[in-house]
Amino acid sequence: MLSVGFVKRLTCGAAACATFGALWGPVAQGQEAPAAPSAGQVLTPVIRGVAPPAVAEVPDGSASISPAERRTMAAVRMNADESIRLDGRLDEDVWMRAVPATNFRQRDPDNGEPATEQTEVRFVYDDDKLYMGVTLFDSEPDQLIYYQMGRDGNLPADDKLQWAIDTFNDGQSAYWWEMNPLGSMADALRGANNSNNRRWDGIWDARTTRSDIGWTIEMEVPFRTMNFNPDTDGWGVNFQRTIARKNETNLWMGWPRNQGLNRMSNAGLLTGIEGVSQGRGLDIKPYLVGTTESFPGRDNTPSHTEAQVGADLFYNITPSLRTNLTVNTDFAQAQVDSRQTNLTRFSLLFPEQRDFFLDGSLFFSFASEGGGGGGGGGFGGGGSGGETLIPFQSRRIGLGEDNTPQRINFGGKLTGQAGAFDVGVLQVQTGDETSDGGSLGEDFTVVRLKRRMFRESFIGGMYTLRQTRGGGLDDRQTVGVDMRLATSNFRGSSNLNATGYFLRTSNPLDTVGRNAAFGAEVAYPNDFLSLSAGYQEIQENYQAAVGFARRTGFRLLSQQISVAPRPSQHPWIRAFRFGADAKVYLDPDDNNRLLTREIDITAFQMFTHNQESIDFHVLPTYERLQRDFEIEDGVVLPAFSDYSFTRYRVQGRTSNRNPISVQPQVEWGEFFSGDRLQLSTTLNYRAAPGHFYEFTHEWNRVSLAEGDFTTTLYRAELETQFNPRVSLFNTVQYDTQSAIVGWQARFRWIVRPGNDFYFVYINNWLDDPVTGNLYTLDRRLSSKILYTHRF
Repeated sequence: MLSVGFVKRLTCGAAACATFGALWGPVAQGQEAPAAPSAGQVLTPVIRGVAPPAVAEVPDGSASISPAERRTMAAVRMNADESIRLDGRLDEDVWMRAVPATNFRQRDPDNGEPATEQTEVRFVYDDDKLYMGVTLFDSEPDQLIYYQMGRDGNLPADDKLQWAIDTFNDGQSAYWWEMNPLGSMADALRGANNSNNRRWDGIWDARTTRSDIGWTIEMEVPFRTMNFNPDTDGWGVNFQRTIARKNETNLWMGWPRNQGLNRMSNAGLLTGIEGVSQGRGLDIKPYLVGTTESFPGRDNTPSHTEAQVGADLFYNITPSLRTNLTVNTDFAQAQVDSRQTNLTRFSLLFPEQRDFFLDGSLFFSFASEGGGGGGGGGFGGGGSGGETLIPFQSRRIGLGEDNTPQRINFGGKLTGQAGAFDVGVLQVQTGDETSDGGSLGEDFTVVRLKRRMFRESFIGGMYTLRQTRGGGLDDRQTVGVDMRLATSNFRGSSNLNATGYFLRTSNPLDTVGRNAAFGAEVAYPNDFLSLSAGYQEIQENYQAAVGFARRTGFRLLSQQISVAPRPSQHPWIRAFRFGADAKVYLDPDDNNRLLTREIDITAFQMFTHNQESIDFHVLPTYERLQRDFEIEDGVVLPAFSDYSFTRYRVQGRTSNRNPISVQPQVEWGEFFSGDRLQLSTTLNYRAAPGHFYEFTHEWNRVSLAEGDFTTTLYRAELETQFNPRVSLFNTVQYDTQSAIVGWQARFRWIVRPGNDFYFVYINNWLDDPVTGNLYTLDRRLSSKILYTHRF
């Protein structure tokens, strides 16, 4: 049982955390922990960085200014007697031999014009590692803006460099990285259809240095961290630099607004990498976790303490195909979900947070999941998309049919590429929890294959199986096929794509048919003009036992159009946007009778050069209820009622470059049989580099003929980053729908990449409406040590 004193000692204010950070700073592998300036200030350079001088002439590989001509660069192999000390200072001789990628062009604000500050990127390598050295020249280095310091933090306000490497050179996938001048490190996996897995954590390392020439990056990534095709003649590569104070975005390739960093079909080419090794291709990642938990407000069981061990094993069958085995899996370090207010009659979707399922997850993506068409320049929009339809959602693994947790005994996974195929295979077994009043054990199988075609297209298939051990339940299966045809060269440099899919599930209830889901969409997602049209049908008996469908029993027609004009040379307006997004749901069993009509009219939207925006929406809606809808306890909207109402929304955003930024929103108007007023605000306070405080509040007042009620949601996220490898993250949430106050404190120390220590405390309290007091429901304290050994 944790004492109140312990809980108080676990939290810390900014001053205490700063003191703690000073003690922990030296352990973070030499990364400098800068002193915290006052709010709104930037740090002045304190070290003169050593880097190759700026190139006097543009290298041939970077000389082209035609976005249709693919730029090239070459990596330089290091000599046997050469080595690199990872310190952010490009002072080794080998960097002088590497010819840089340079001559970046603006995407914004002056599209196609030369970047106002020069950037140079170099690659060198040895047998085991790829090194990247970047010099980001800046004529006003004391004006650099940087707040983020921690691992995997977002950088909406900072100067930064993002880069993507397509190791298969297929134009459909990439490893993505991001850093700022403080050494904040983030990574992700990018897949076809603009899909993105930012929760992936690869093993790599980097350092930055600020100096009177700007700032520099020195990065190393082991070849065994990446899957790649050893037979290709080069890797796709691209870079994007953001100069925050100018709100300027520069790219090496893909600077037209219909393209961008994430469209790897428009990337440059990195050559010269050959004869490299992934070692034996075997990584062993054991862990040790200790847990103390109690449930005084749930079943009043006594405190329980246990320690357990487990392991993940990774093996590269080939450089492009990777296996993963997990035994006695534990996810103590996973972040809690952000709560949502639900005033609909359908389920909400929450993202996966568990590492085992995140690694390689893009190899299981399906065309029905959408993800937009890419391009759009940030203002043009993407595809309209249909209703959320995910045939494989890993969050369903580890939860029984009654939503009770199940332990995972073991799991295996195979992901990567085999020739022209993308492969994803998953097998997981969960434990039998019936002795503790839980669910029967289950076995899960998922197989996903995609055949890549042309430069940006594919055709694929998927199979999922959920088997319950004992209990007489039938196996539940899903089979599906999908395709995507896409080009970024339509009528020159425009994007055009089409997707189609068909899914069918088994029917354990023996109802007659109607257990399929299918759809198609055509999208033209481009900067000034974006168009899309789609059709989708999810039949009433469709039930993917390892998937997610928000609703069933409908046909959907969807259309989207938007235009984004840009005033020429306007002193403070960057772009406008106007458009409409319409979704019409029909009842296929009632002569296509209208069920729902949702129209979102963007009557006005404006973006400024300072990252500010404001927009006004009109939301005409029609709903026909097929069954009773209890929107709140005791407030029931009757079945077969029809409602037609219009709502209005105004929302805005102030610049993230300021220490304090706000995102307010107000929505009002009719709502079913009455009206609803919604007020929500997110406030971000960046007290100093590494100190972030985000506060979210949402309030709804609903007045219906059937009854009145209000809902409230509060969330506070308080993050203190002591240096790029040590951080403490506190999340406190409360919502009136559950009446539960939740707190998670999550401490992470990255001893070195791949070796982590976590300390996680969770406490939930019930807000009793009768007594007005808070009662502890449950509490859990976990510490976890992860270690990676590479053979």
